[in-house]
This record gives sequence, C-alpha cells and structure tokens, in this order.
Amino acid sequence: MTRPAEAAAGAARTGPSAGDGSAGAGQQGPGNPTAEADRQPVKAPGQGERRLHPVTPLRRAWAPIAVLVGWAFHDPDGTQRRLSELTATTLALGATAVVVGGALYGFLSWWFTHFAVTDTELRIRTGLLFRRTAHIRLDRLQAVDMTQPLLARVVGVTKLKLDVVGADKKDELAYLGEREAAALRAELLARAAGFAPETAHEVGEAPVRTLLHVPPRMLAVSLLLTGAPWLLTLAALTVPTVLWFATHNPWTVIATALPMLGGAFASSGGRFVAEYDWTVGESPDGLRIDHGLLDKAHETVPPGRVQTVSLVEPLLWRRLGWVRVELDVAGSANGVLVPVAPRAVAESLIAQVLPGVRVPSAEEIVPPPTRAAWCVPLWWRGHGLAVTDAVFAARHGLFRRRLSLVPHAKVQSVRLVQGPWERFKGVADVKVDTGANETVTARLRPTPEATALLESQAERSRTGRREARPDRWMA
Repeated sequence: MTRPAEAAAGAARTGPSAGDGSAGAGQQGPGNPTAEADRQPVKAPGQGERRLHPVTPLRRAWAPIAVLVGWAFHDPDGTQRRLSELTATTLALGATAVVVGGALYGFLSWWFTHFAVTDTELRIRTGLLFRRTAHIRLDRLQAVDMTQPLLARVVGVTKLKLDVVGADKKDELAYLGEREAAALRAELLARAAGFAPETAHEVGEAPVRTLLHVPPRMLAVSLLLTGAPWLLTLAALTVPTVLWFATHNPWTVIATALPMLGGAFASSGGRFVAEYDWTVGESPDGLRIDHGLLDKAHETVPPGRVQTVSLVEPLLWRRLGWVRVELDVAGSANGVLVPVAPRAVAESLIAQVLPGVRVPSAEEIVPPPTRAAWCVPLWWRGHGLAVTDAVFAARHGLFRRRLSLVPHAKVQSVRLVQGPWERFKGVADVKVDTGANETVTARLRPTPEATALLESQAERSRTGRREARPDRWMA
C-alpha cells in the first residue's frame, strides 16, 4: 500500500532526467523558480548539526573523578599512606586540579559531540581525542526509547536510546531537553515509518490508547509472593552469621553480607522502584510502555520484531491467576511487557503483540510420557508442548512455570537433540532458534513425535515467513 507521505516524498525527489529534451531542463538560472526547486543543495559538513543540552558536561565531568576514586579503592592502604604524606595546601591544590580537569573534560566532550538528521540517517559524531561517527539508517531503526534518571528529571532533560536492527549496542543521545527529545523521537519514528523528510517533523507524537495499568498494590503483593527475595534475605542473614563465628573477621562478614543484601533488595525493592506505575498503551508505532518511580522510562515494543513471548507463573501466583509476560525482541533490550496481570488481561495484550496468536490452554499442552521420569526425575512433570496453527508453545518449570510462544514465522532453525540415555528411553528434545539468539526447547518428547515435529515445524516456518506481514511502523 502506498502512503500519501511516501508518494509526496517520491515526487519531491524526482526531477527532470539528464536526457529530458524539455526547455525547462536546460534553464538553471536564478530566474527560473522550477529549476531552483528541482536542484537539491549539497550541505557542507557540519551544516544542520546540533549539540546536546548544556547540562550534559555535568554528567561527563565525573569520568576523571570516577577513575581516581576507583584507583583509590583498588589500593586503599597505599592511598591512605600517600595522602597522609601530603600537606593541606597540596591536597587543596590537587582537589582543585581534579575538579577543574573534570569540568574541562566534560565541556570539551560536550563541545565535540554533534548530531544531525539527514534524509536517510541519523548521524552522531563524538570523541575528544579519537573521533567516532555513527551512521544510523532510519529504515533500520526499530525503537526510540526515552529514559529520565532522577537527577535528569529534576533538571528537565531526557536521554534517547536508539534500537537499530543488527546492532548489539544501543546508541544514545544524552541529554536533550524534554520538548526537543519528544519532537526528535516523533520525527525519527515518522521517518522510520516512511514519511517524507519534508513532512516528518509535522507528524508529531502518535496518539496512545491505554491498555493496562498495574496498580502499585498488586505489584507489591506479587513481589512478596515471589520466593527469590525471601531466599536471598535468609541467606544474607545466615551466611554472614556463620562466617562471623568461624572467622571473627568483620571485613569478611561485610564483604559477604553486602552483595547478598543488595541481591535481595534488587529482586524486591529494586524491582518495585523500576516497575512502579507500569502502563501499556497502544499506538500506531507499537506498544508504548511507561514505568519507573525514580527513573522514568518510555519504551516502545516495535511491531513485527517480537520473536518470543513468555508467560511466567510463580507457584504462589497461580491461585490468584496472575502471570508475568516477558519478551524476546530482535536487537532490543526490552524484555518485559507486563510485570504482573490477570491471565485474561495478559492474553489480550499478547494478541496485540502477536496478531492472530492464541495462548494454548492447559488442556492443550501435552506432557511428556511417563518414561521421561527416568531422564529428569520429578521435574519432568513441568514440561509440555502444544503446536497450533500460529505458534510453537513449550512449557517448562515445576515451581516457576514458563510457557514460551514462538510464532512459526520467527523460527530460524529447528534441531532434534537426543543423548544416549534419552535414546535408550525413546525420548528426544526439539529445539527451535529465533532471531533474538534465543532457543525454546520442547523437552522429552517421544522419538517418533519429535522426528515428525522436526519436519512439520520446518514447513510451518517456511509458510509463516511467506505469509508474514512487513515489519514496519504505522502500516
């Protein structure tokens, strides 16, 4: 389907050909408005480039200071000995030199950082001593996320993170003013959707319709019903106590207790802070996800790039009918769609991410045969498989159950794996690989079923790729 914007863009870029015999083709003087409009001026290097927000040097000025602090913690005894040998005047001069040097480094790194949006790419030039230029093709752009750490929210600036197909690392623009960041994000998304450069900046932010909001109370209860925080807290109280009675060394106890307490907080309080006010909305450029108590994040799940969707059910959530929905997106770090929600609501959101996909019910999931207990005692009951017209669905986990859904069009390869003991018991594993470098495994299937599934799944994948819709925004 041809969009009006694309047609306009094509008309704007189409001029008289070199072999055109019309009179207007040879008139290039300033008095001919048509010839003036047809000519595409060549921009000089640096023209149209912009700098980041003026507060950015404050962020980058900490780099030299962080290096000195890290060196001091690496050798605390030597650092204390050297500092004790210096006079107060020398310490004051040294501290002043460090602050001035950090401020100068931050200013120069900001001064030599530019970005520009051309007709086909976003160009970012960085580097104080060694120059680096990133050329981000707009037709390869799949998501533009906005994040605001706490201090950035106070100052009123925003960081843009760019997800590009095929790139392992996200490029970013940190920091921009809130309005400038929102306008640039909308323009980049419009360009990626195929709008003409002349009209992309006029498209504006796509409208959003709210689909889900996770109440803070539900989020807090779900974290309390998860076993990991309680186990880590118990370990953080037990292990240091045992070490104290065994060694009577306070440094050993502190070095052991702090990481454990940090892990317990990250799995409970840290998740609550990060997933607070979780909101999912529908827009023409994908599903919008907003969340965060201290650090605000505005993310986009690009349509067509989701490779796998997983429903996670901890043991204590099942009686309440709650699930967590996680994603594997090709070339993106967005890994959570919903931190917690009723199963029916979660399945409706999955239908938005994977159109035409239905989550198989518990009755449709076929468990392994009983002889699989000889291969994986007790835990074999947590595995299962269901194959529908749209997805390959594999379940695993006894206490923390996970159901992974892979659309047939997203399967890159299919493998059959069978160890000697599995071969003796007549079972095998079927593995499907996706475009997000992830593997979903249907474990302990009967060997005839696994062999037939290997061939049928390869055919379903070929058919699914032929019938798949293009991965474009606003289509």
